Amino acid sequence: MGAENSETRQFRSGTAVIEEWNGTVSEKLTKTATITISGDSVRKSALRFNHLSRRILDAFVPEGFPSSVTPDYVPFQIWDTLQGLSTYTKTMLSTQALLSAIGVGEKSATVIGATFQWFLRDLTGMLGGVLFTFYQGSNLDSNAKMWRLVADLMNDIGMLMDLVSPLFPSAFVFIVCLGSISRSFTGVASGATRAALTQHFALQNNAADISAKEGSQETLATMVGMALGMLVAHITMGHSLAIWFCFLSLTVFHMYANYKAVRCLSLATLNYERSSILLLHYMKTGQVLSPKQVSVLEHVLPLWMTSWTGNKDKHLYQRVHLGVRIATLNSDEVVEISRLAGSYYNKGKYILLEKKITISVIMHKDSKAADILQAFVHALVFTKLVGQDRALHLESQSWMAKHYEAFVLKLQLSGWRTERLLSPSVAWKANWFSTSSDEKVD
Repeated sequence: MGAENSETRQFRSGTAVIEEWNGTVSEKLTKTATITISGDSVRKSALRFNHLSRRILDAFVPEGFPSSVTPDYVPFQIWDTLQGLSTYTKTMLSTQALLSAIGVGEKSATVIGATFQWFLRDLTGMLGGVLFTFYQGSNLDSNAKMWRLVADLMNDIGMLMDLVSPLFPSAFVFIVCLGSISRSFTGVASGATRAALTQHFALQNNAADISAKEGSQETLATMVGMALGMLVAHITMGHSLAIWFCFLSLTVFHMYANYKAVRCLSLATLNYERSSILLLHYMKTGQVLSPKQVSVLEHVLPLWMTSWTGNKDKHLYQRVHLGVRIATLNSDEVVEISRLAGSYYNKGKYILLEKKITISVIMHKDSKAADILQAFVHALVFTKLVGQDRALHLESQSWMAKHYEAFVLKLQLSGWRTERLLSPSVAWKANWFSTSSDEKVD
């Protein structure tokens, strides 16, 4: 008898009982069969229904589920599946309108004309994706929630362009190209943020399994959504008002489902905003918030949509410029850096330079990931102290010396990952060293 995980033998009045269990985690095993041996008689009792249902479930959820993923995996996937259904249903409506505008079914339409229009549409989308990656590629994983929402919004705009295109025949190519560019942003942002979220969900180094099962879930949602889309397209065919009502209703639901999905996430990585929320709360109370508590406080919409509602401390991190290039500073600022390098930051891996309303952080060329996190936290402390009529460099360094190590330790104990700060790549660094007579900055 080959039990998959464990066999428990019990002897009771000359009778042996062997149980078969299935699962990868000892606390989450499922009994699949019981074999009773009495003398020469062997009786098997298999739970076929449970075994079959588990096999079907294994095609869509990671192995070891639910203990192999984070608690926010299930609510996120539920809302993500619902938004996927609405997307594929809308796609049928927008595709129907696009094909109609190209001329499918019209005798006057030419194959070469339709092919050229489709080629331009795809070409502009490819170029848009490359440009978007160039400008925002390094920023996607540090703001995964926001970019997840932005990606789906751009997808909705792209489908809206397809639906609008038949109404303006003279500007058809221009409109569908705009829609293609919008969807290209979606492809880049959605793929990048999905990778970041997959790493977040993986508790047992099972990111590949989670990604594969995500593909299965998306395939099922696609098939159901396409079937619903064809039904809706057939019912609304020839009724413009009904088409627009269905499209706009599905779009509203789509964005609502996406908003609920990202609100379910409790990311344990440190980015600019989460670090700022944690530090400000720690400076005020001496306690560290959990990832779930911070997830309620952090924004998921672009800052320009929410900045008017908060106080000045809420977006304190926006005043910190990390990894400033030395060559962009004026002569007075370079002289100030030279002075700071010879005094407060003589042996440090970074320098904080106060400007009018911002704090510029110059990283040392030998700085590591831990130094970047420390520099950012120090800059936040410095920014918080601005306006309090103190010796800012001395006060902020004093706070860091007394509290920084304890702060990081409490973060780790609360489940935060402190090995690095999620931020755009710090490409510009500097080197400063002392000679026998003066200080130099290279």
